[in-house]
Amino acid sequence: MSDKERADSEQLYKIRHSAAHVMAEAVLELYPEAKIAIGPPIDTGFYYDFDLGKTEDGKPRTFTPEDLEQIEKRMRQIIAGKHPFIYRQVSADEARGIFRDQPYKLELIDGLAQGQIDEYGNEVEGGQVISTYKQDTFEDLCRGPHVEHTGQIPPDGFKLMSVAGAYWRGDEANPMLQRIYGTAWRNRKELNAHLELLEEAKKRDHRKLGRDLEIFFFDDEVGPGLPLWLPNGAVLIDELEALAKEVETEAGYQRVRTPHLSKEDLFVRSGHLPYYTESMYPPMELEGVRYYVKPMNCPLHHKLFGSRPRSYRELPVRLSEYGTCYRYEKSGELFGLMRVRSMQMNDAHIYCSEEQFEQEFMGVIRLYERYFDLFNVERYVMRLSTHHARGLGKKYVDNERLWLKTEEMVRQAMRNGNIPFVEVPDEAAFYGPKIDVQIWSAIGREFTLATNQVDFAQPGRFDLTFTNRDGVEETPLCIHRAPLSTHERMIGFLIEHYAGNFPVWLAPRQVVIIPITDAHHEYAVQLEGRLKAAGIRAEADLSSDRMNAKIRNAQLMKAPYMLVAGDQEIANETVSLRRRDGERRNDMPVGEFIAHVQSRIAARSSEL
Repeated sequence: MSDKERADSEQLYKIRHSAAHVMAEAVLELYPEAKIAIGPPIDTGFYYDFDLGKTEDGKPRTFTPEDLEQIEKRMRQIIAGKHPFIYRQVSADEARGIFRDQPYKLELIDGLAQGQIDEYGNEVEGGQVISTYKQDTFEDLCRGPHVEHTGQIPPDGFKLMSVAGAYWRGDEANPMLQRIYGTAWRNRKELNAHLELLEEAKKRDHRKLGRDLEIFFFDDEVGPGLPLWLPNGAVLIDELEALAKEVETEAGYQRVRTPHLSKEDLFVRSGHLPYYTESMYPPMELEGVRYYVKPMNCPLHHKLFGSRPRSYRELPVRLSEYGTCYRYEKSGELFGLMRVRSMQMNDAHIYCSEEQFEQEFMGVIRLYERYFDLFNVERYVMRLSTHHARGLGKKYVDNERLWLKTEEMVRQAMRNGNIPFVEVPDEAAFYGPKIDVQIWSAIGREFTLATNQVDFAQPGRFDLTFTNRDGVEETPLCIHRAPLSTHERMIGFLIEHYAGNFPVWLAPRQVVIIPITDAHHEYAVQLEGRLKAAGIRAEADLSSDRMNAKIRNAQLMKAPYMLVAGDQEIANETVSLRRRDGERRNDMPVGEFIAHVQSRIAARSSEL
């Protein structure tokens, strides 16, 4: 990042942070009895949480669209006042006096006074200075930074976007607050560009396109977070699975299968109980034995590795599986295919010696890069997630020496491979450090895709060993990896990335054949059979719709190719080709068309 980019980023942060304070002032003027919680800047703007009390029927009072209009109007008036942002440090007692009527702030002040949390309720270490910023009539707990005065917030560069419910501190046992989201930029041009991007994102929303393109849906009687895959969705899953099988076979993986549930003892031994209990479905008990549906494949893969003695000559052992896993994600965190409760894992575990670690770990990173090239993912970030000492024995396996050692092994591997990465503390898996992969879609939306994890704990828990060159038993390292994430999340990303316009090899319906009249149905059916025999997913539209309606339907379903068949095509054994991108070609020999499509499929080309 250049000095100018860094300065622009810091200024934008200050604008968003300051806008949150101005919004809170405007809300308190509109609702003087409101209780304020927290209001941080975020990636594209800011939010603030409010408790507006309850209605007469006991439900949380909410903001209306008209309220947002009034709040925006008042914000611009406050901005025009050019009120300075004034910083001061205060004692805990002074802070309690300032916020004596604000229970959420008082709770934060108690945490600040004990040095446990910051003003946003996040855990921190060491003593915390309690400070406030005041502008005009509003004062808030805050460390800053802010702009110098409200006039530096562009009045035409922000907009209040939406209202959502949010539990205080994210805990369902706490009160439900009203969260106002806003977006803020340096000028109207940047704001408009962002709003246009949001409109495009709405059109690409995988939940909407998933319904429109008949890929997946959810059903209340089945349960939240449990997707039902329609035939078109099954095609996408099959194609991704075929891709991974091909790539992994080349890379020396061996495919395995494991059951959907297992005894409680397995997860106690692996350490997932108690570390992972909240994300697991409750156990079922039969004949005095407790069973869990599996939330991950790794303990079962450890059993497979340990099913017989192993020699160093066999290592590395790479075991892969498309096992379905089940995790109890909180209802409020479920989101389309991005966060579900039933997931098909593109999963594998690599068992290797320390000497083999770097090569194996980087082999997984190269898989990521291969998939990025295939799917035209141009922007991504590798994040090294490390442990934190305060979490040892609670959030993380209690072995500081191995944490530091394996984290340095990952750093060194990434540096030697010339792979840029950023470090994120306190986000490791409970059994070791990991590389998390963030990717951005074609319109710049960020997704958390996959992970590459080092495990120094579980092999020992399962007594996994191999005989090394000196004839001595040695415990292997384990690498957990899922370069294609879950099918659910990957397909959700691809729907939005391509806006449903999948490459030919991935498109559920590759060719739609459109007879001009009923008299041309027989030829259309013959073409369908010929294309299917050539390995092409084709469908003849024999409905009663007129030709233009059939073309329109095929376009709505985003079919890469439409073949129109009439008298001339029958006479010449040709087709009239209409491509999804609008290009046309009349009187194309059927064999030539088949060869063209087969070449695109074989190469997994992104071109039509």
